[in-house]
Amino acid sequence: MNVLLWILQSALAVLYLAGGAYKAFSFDELATQMTALPRGGWAALGVIEMLGAVLLIVPAAAKWMPVLTPLAAAVLALETAALAAVYAHYSLELATTNPLVWAVVMALLAAFVARGRFVRLPSA
Repeated sequence: MNVLLWILQSALAVLYLAGGAYKAFSFDELATQMTALPRGGWAALGVIEMLGAVLLIVPAAAKWMPVLTPLAAAVLALETAALAAVYAHYSLELATTNPLVWAVVMALLAAFVARGRFVRLPSA
C-alpha cells in the first residue's frame, strides 16, 4: 500500500504542479476557455495547487512533519472538487476534453492519498 501511495503522490504532484503553473501564469489562455473566476482567483488556485504539490512529497520524504502530506492531499481534494463544480457549470459532457472529468478523477485520487496517509501516520 505504501508503494501505491508513493506512486499516486508522485503522479499527483506532477499533475498539480503543472496545472497550478498553468492557472497561475497563463490567465489569458484560461480566460478564453471559461470566465468563472477573475485573474486573482485563478492565480490563487494555481498557488494552492503548486504548494500542495510540493507538500505531497517533501514532508513524507524528509520525515519532517509528515502530517502535512495527508493534510495537503485533503486540501487538494477539496479544492479540486470545488473546481469540478465550476467546470460542471460549463459542461457535463463525459469526454476527455472536458476538464470536469479530470478534476473529478484528481479529486478522488487526492482523497485516496489523504485517507491512506492519515491511516499510516505514526502515532505520537
